[in-house]
Amino acid sequence: MSLIKLLRKQNRKLLFTTPSHSQKFFIFNKFRQFYKYDISETDAHNPQEALKKAEKRASIIYKTKYTHFLTNGSTSGIIAAVLSCVKPGEKVLIWKNAHQSHENAVKLAGAIPVYYDLPVSNEWGVPQKTTPDLINVKGVKAVIVTSPSYEGITSDIKDLKDVCEKNNAYLIVDEAHGALYPFCEKLPESAVNIADFTIQSLHKTAGGLNPTALLHVNCNLSASDALAMINTTSPSYPLLASIEANINYLNSVQGRKKINQIIEQIEEIKSSVKNVEFGGDDITKILIKHSKMSGFELSETLFEKFNIEDEKTNETSTMLLCGIGTSENKLRKLKQALCRL
Repeated sequence: MSLIKLLRKQNRKLLFTTPSHSQKFFIFNKFRQFYKYDISETDAHNPQEALKKAEKRASIIYKTKYTHFLTNGSTSGIIAAVLSCVKPGEKVLIWKNAHQSHENAVKLAGAIPVYYDLPVSNEWGVPQKTTPDLINVKGVKAVIVTSPSYEGITSDIKDLKDVCEKNNAYLIVDEAHGALYPFCEKLPESAVNIADFTIQSLHKTAGGLNPTALLHVNCNLSASDALAMINTTSPSYPLLASIEANINYLNSVQGRKKINQIIEQIEEIKSSVKNVEFGGDDITKILIKHSKMSGFELSETLFEKFNIEDEKTNETSTMLLCGIGTSENKLRKLKQALCRL
């Protein structure tokens, strides 16, 4: 039985167990439906078995050895990956300006962080991709790479994997912003079938609830023990069920069609809007700049004049993030705003 079906199943047992709200006592009434599905590891429900089956089905969809559901964001996936492949005193190569979870994971493992830097594009003001010539893999146990970046800059994961393999280092890819990649050929290639560990945030672009995420494992190591060390023993089964539903949707004909429709509309914006320049490798991260405005001025104009808030801005460019929930109407209004700049 899937987690989704399990939560829909009516329980007829009298539970003198946790959670104490018993699915019927709603302190926060707006969340009453959430309370109804908030179960725990009781014999009546036995959600652990359903979770194992859901994760197994996910690994088949992604073609990975293991796929783990995360309810503490990609941060927990990064930490678990590092704990799984690194021992105290070993070195881990990380980008100097990476998400704080990268350095924290290394410290929690008792390992030694070694930093590499990335050049910043003068044309766009964003960090460029990670290439083999920018990293020194000799003597390190693992390498953590961010791809795509916030702004949608992607690295060649196959090239990086080759370098890591030659130096007996594990490759961990923070693909938090690339959860749509496995489901659309118009998007960059995902790392899930290349890197040893790949972490994706469903809540960033794939329509998931905060802070749902995935940890994909494609090596002979297990991340289960590491996840058990850092995760709660009382997970949110409604969130876990939402992950199962999220993956099922992305992998469905309807989900793949939705992704393509969003991309086609963005392609139309890029072909018809002539007064801004577009950049980046990932079309769902709309990276733009204007010849007569700085990135910050462009961001402020969009916000104040057109009620549009961007995801990230620098002195040169602005990035507007799109995902599975980006509506046709929202993109149409963005197009109108860009044309009026």
